Amino acid sequence: MSETETETETETGARTGQGRGAGTAVVVGAGVGGLATAVGLRRAGWEVTVLERRTAPERYGTAFGIHPTAQGALDRLGLGDALRARAVPYRGARIRRPDGKVLAALPLERIERRAGRPELLVSRPHLIDALLAGLDRLGGVRIAYGQQLADPGALDADLVVGADGINSVVRGAHFGGASGPRPIGTVAWIGIAGFETGLYGETWGAGRFFGMTPVEAGRTNWYATVPEATTAAQVRQAFAGWHDPIPRVLAETDPATWIRYEMRHLYPALPTFVADGRIALVGDAAHAMTPNLGQGACTALLDAEALTRAVSTAGPAGPAGLPGALRAYDTERRRSAQRVAFGSRNLHRFMTGRRPALRDALVRLLPKS
Repeated sequence: MSETETETETETGARTGQGRGAGTAVVVGAGVGGLATAVGLRRAGWEVTVLERRTAPERYGTAFGIHPTAQGALDRLGLGDALRARAVPYRGARIRRPDGKVLAALPLERIERRAGRPELLVSRPHLIDALLAGLDRLGGVRIAYGQQLADPGALDADLVVGADGINSVVRGAHFGGASGPRPIGTVAWIGIAGFETGLYGETWGAGRFFGMTPVEAGRTNWYATVPEATTAAQVRQAFAGWHDPIPRVLAETDPATWIRYEMRHLYPALPTFVADGRIALVGDAAHAMTPNLGQGACTALLDAEALTRAVSTAGPAGPAGLPGALRAYDTERRRSAQRVAFGSRNLHRFMTGRRPALRDALVRLLPKS
C-alpha cells in the first residue's frame, strides 16, 4: 500500500470514528504538545476533547526552533507542509563574545548535512495556527476554552493526556508531588525586532547571554538572560556595551511587546510518563526544561507523535490495549526527553558562568564554520 493510500485510510477513520483502537480521549492543554496530540489521536480515529484553561488560543510568543527529527514527527502527523509554508531555515549562526569576536559556529550545517534538511524557525503563533487548522480539517475535535480543571481524576475518558505545562494539574493528581517546577535563578526576556539583523547566533558574557535568530521576512527573534535585571531599561543597560546590533535590537523593540519569564525546569525527573493504564504526560508536563538547547517544542512534538503512534498501533483491542501502548510510549520517549532536559540545564550553567575566560577557551576549540 502506498503512503498516500495509508494517509487516506487514516483520515477516513478519523472522520468516521472507526479507526483501529478508536476510543475516547481528553487532552488537557491546547499548547503545541496538546494540539499535536489531538491531531494524532483524531487521525487514529479517537473521539477527542481538548480542555484549555485560557479563554482563547494561545498565540503569544516569538519563535520555535524545529529540529529535523521534530519536522519528521510533523510530517507523520500530516502537518509538515503547513510548517514549511511559514518557517525559515536557520543557518550561519555563531557564538560570539560581547566584543563581537567569533568563538565558534553553532552546529547547524552539520545537522543539515546529517539529516538532509535544515533546522527551521517558525513563529509560535504560526505553529499554533497550523495545528488548529489541522484539527479543523480532520473535524470532530471539540476544544473547550476557559476550563479550569479542578479534579483530573473525574475525567470520564478511556485516555487522559496531560499536556498542561510545567504546572500540570494532571501530573499533580496522578504522579504525586515529588517532581515539580524548580527555578534556576535566571530571568529570560524575549521579543521580536522589526528588522532583519542578518547576524544570528548567541553572544555569551559573564552571567548573561543574548541570542538572535531569523523568524520571518523583516523581523528578528531575540532572547536574553540578565539575572539581576527586572525592567526593560535595566536589560538595555546590561547590553549597552555589547557588539552591534544588540543595543539597536533592544532600542528598537517596543518594551510593551517584551515577554519576561522566570526560567524553571521540572525536578527531579519523573520515573514514568504514564500512570493507571490510561494517563499519559507530554511536553512540559512531563519534562519541562530550560530553553538553552531550543528543544522544548521539538520534544513536545516528538512526544505527541510517539504517543499517538503507540496508541494507534495497539491493535484491535482498542482501549483495552492502552496499558501496553502507554508503556511502549514511555519506553520510547522518557529517557530520550530527559537526556535533552539534562543537557539543556547543563548548557545553561556553562553559558551563564561568571568567569567566562575558561569557558571561552573551551568554546574556541569548536569549529568556527
